[in-house]
Amino acid sequence: MGQKANPIGNRLGIIRGWESNWYGNKKDYSVKLIEDQKIRTYLMARINKGGIARIVIERTLGKLIVTIHTSKPGIIIGKGGGEVDRIKEELKKLTNKDDVQINILEIRRPELDATIVGDTIARQIENRINFKRATKMAIASTLRMGAEGIKVKLSGRLGGSEIARSEEFKQGRVPLHTYRMDIDYANVFAQTVYGKIGIKVWICKGEVLGKRELNPNFVGGKSDLSDRRDRRDDDNRRPGGDRERRDDRRGGGGGGDRRGPGAGRR
Repeated sequence: MGQKANPIGNRLGIIRGWESNWYGNKKDYSVKLIEDQKIRTYLMARINKGGIARIVIERTLGKLIVTIHTSKPGIIIGKGGGEVDRIKEELKKLTNKDDVQINILEIRRPELDATIVGDTIARQIENRINFKRATKMAIASTLRMGAEGIKVKLSGRLGGSEIARSEEFKQGRVPLHTYRMDIDYANVFAQTVYGKIGIKVWICKGEVLGKRELNPNFVGGKSDLSDRRDRRDDDNRRPGGDRERRDDRRGGGGGGDRRGPGAGRR
């Protein structure tokens, strides 16, 4: 089951929060849902190279709050905030609302966001870079930033071949059935001259053992992931590092003959 379901939808209410926060009754639920989709489609097309990871939409009484999570906030804000003001006016026309607020949150480590990683691979494929090279470079940078595992699947006319196929690249571990595992997922497309190539990305960021804030706009202190990476770096910097502890567990200095004196003389 975990292999078939969307990992984000599977974890909603457990370790992930909803990206649309509002209440809708029977009359206006469908209207708000379609409006949300229009806003997201419009912003993704309008800010094509803005490194957008997700768009969180919140509604209060007569007010619409759109939060854009991006790795390139400077492109969206523009010179002196002029670009974000233009986007706000365009959203007012699109939604027919007078009170629209736009917040921009910067993603500090874009290598750990599935949407941005997938988008990076897609842009490279569109620029005629070999898909294997682009994927392996993205996997290496993600693991270097401290992810526990990553899986990338590409489908379509890979390399411009006549027959479409799919290829999968995987490093580390991505346990989709474990709900406490923080797994980010994205499905993006590369529009090449020989057809569309689909790219799916799964990134495992480690276990969430405590209670997590489900608000997708919540930005806490250092994450568990960075703490784990810092601990690992400390071990590597310490002379001997993990090796000394492993040798201690084996009982003795890790080298010598462990059979004892006189063993082998028969």
